[in-house]
Amino acid sequence: MQATRDFLTRMGLPASDLYTLPTSSKRFADGAHYRVEIPSVEGPRALAAVLAEAEARQVRVHRISQGSGIMLLTDDEIREMAQLGREAGVEVSLFVGPRAGWEIGAQILSPAGKNLGARHRGMDQLVYAVEDIRRAVGLGIRSVLVADEGLLWVVNEMKKAGELPASLLVKVSVQMGAANPASIRLYEQLGAGTYNVPTDLDLPKLAAIRAAVDLPLDVYVEAPDNFGGFVRYHEIGEIVRVCAPVYLKFGLRNAPDVYPSGTHLEHTAIALSRERVRRAEIGLAHLHRHYAQASQSELRTRGLAVPVAV
Repeated sequence: MQATRDFLTRMGLPASDLYTLPTSSKRFADGAHYRVEIPSVEGPRALAAVLAEAEARQVRVHRISQGSGIMLLTDDEIREMAQLGREAGVEVSLFVGPRAGWEIGAQILSPAGKNLGARHRGMDQLVYAVEDIRRAVGLGIRSVLVADEGLLWVVNEMKKAGELPASLLVKVSVQMGAANPASIRLYEQLGAGTYNVPTDLDLPKLAAIRAAVDLPLDVYVEAPDNFGGFVRYHEIGEIVRVCAPVYLKFGLRNAPDVYPSGTHLEHTAIALSRERVRRAEIGLAHLHRHYAQASQSELRTRGLAVPVAV
């Protein structure tokens, strides 16, 4: 295997997972080690609840992400989320739709076909996805969440051509599934702004990914049940030390799946959003105890894709 390892090293990739767990010297553009993300914030009422809970608990939330998709929000709801994010200095990242999992294709329903779920089937669905992004951008959103490498490439080409704002940040979903340094470097080259790694990667694997790429990593400290239900609070100091720059992402175990969300599930979505902020408070307390020297970004900082006025 040595010849293979040597070749990978010449490519600028680590020769193996990094069991020595080197401290990352990489940082966000503002020099910080970490930021906080609250996922599954499904609409303006849930976003308002996150912001209120964050203020009450003195938790600095840098980004919220939404999973039901741009297509299932009204224009007024998107405008309100953009305004709330802009006023608070928080990035609002909306998932692009439609996606294969909610379409009429049957492969996603088969045991071997579930990996297709968040991708876009056919050219028409890719066009719909781009139109979804155009709509959100037109309403002030500057961060979108994707899970299809073709869409990632197309969006990056549109940014270079001036068809989409150069400031648009493309966050790659955990559902993309790439789990090694070479694959994630490829997505970085395709235009990924941040990458959500699979939830079950141990520290040596995360260290190897960090050695290979510069973009921020999004790492679940607590993962929803349908992504493994892992609770990694005691590792949070090492996650920040090894993975910086990193978005600490606080999902919620033992919680109902609300996708696709709407007014029929709004009370549940709000309650789950508030609890995720409480989990962030718990996680950050662990971080402060075990890696107190880690620095956190301010709000409205460089590289944070806060919504804009339109």
